[in-house]
Amino acid sequence: MEFKDYYDTLGVKPGATAAEIKSAYRRLARKYHPDVSKESAAEEKFKAVNEAYEALKEPSRRQAYDQVRAGGYRGGDEFRGAPPNWQRDQGAAGGNEDFSDFFESLFGNRGGGGRAGPRKGRDLHAQVSVDLATAYAGGRQRFSLRDGNGERTLEVKIPAGITPGQQIRLAGQGYAGAGGGRAGDLILEVGLREDPRFRMEGRDVLLDLPVTPWEVALGATVTVPTLAGNVELRVPAGSDGGRKMRLRGRGWPGKTPGDQIVTLEVRVPKPTNDEQRAIYEQMSRTFADFDPRA
Repeated sequence: MEFKDYYDTLGVKPGATAAEIKSAYRRLARKYHPDVSKESAAEEKFKAVNEAYEALKEPSRRQAYDQVRAGGYRGGDEFRGAPPNWQRDQGAAGGNEDFSDFFESLFGNRGGGGRAGPRKGRDLHAQVSVDLATAYAGGRQRFSLRDGNGERTLEVKIPAGITPGQQIRLAGQGYAGAGGGRAGDLILEVGLREDPRFRMEGRDVLLDLPVTPWEVALGATVTVPTLAGNVELRVPAGSDGGRKMRLRGRGWPGKTPGDQIVTLEVRVPKPTNDEQRAIYEQMSRTFADFDPRA
């Protein structure tokens, strides 16, 4: 059988930290996930990445693998099986993941090899997108997932103020266990969907607010949407388009809430009749000394 260089599969060095290995796994799992990837052979690459992470994520299992690798093996070399004194009780996952013969020769097969007794199933990882309003206020959202357990729909509770990259753990929703062991967990990594009005910058929420020329010229009180509802904002007389105004504490919730940054966007109405054109002509004469390009 072929020796698997799991470090090479994840694109990390043998001395990589656990955090570096986890980061590489998450990046590659997103890249090759069959539901979203357009890469060729994405499903096979996704399986290889999962297997490599399974071998390296647990310190004892990684140490055992490193001992074998220290024998001079490299990816693609012929591997004739574990050494005679090899202890297969390295905590291989149960579950129904399709691991290679190489993995199973070291850590035991998924059907009950390896250590005796019940074993918890593998955790399942997936990426989901949450709309901005639900992520802000919290609530429940439905997701459809296709994984080793088939296609299913889950209704998930979203905590208020969740941020991109945070994870939600659903106990018992991962791969099945072995020998009567409990199922693994489903770990959802959360991303935020684009919103037609609001943008995120750290914990600040950004909004472009359309205003009229007379509102910025004369000053006005205008209604501004926020994720928590509408508020009134006083626009000072003589404001320019592009002016930024801050609504403190109206951004993303948290121990220190962010602010909402409102950028004034002047919209100029088009004249559609003689009366409106006459007003613009009067303005051009009245403000003849004004040059916006000076």
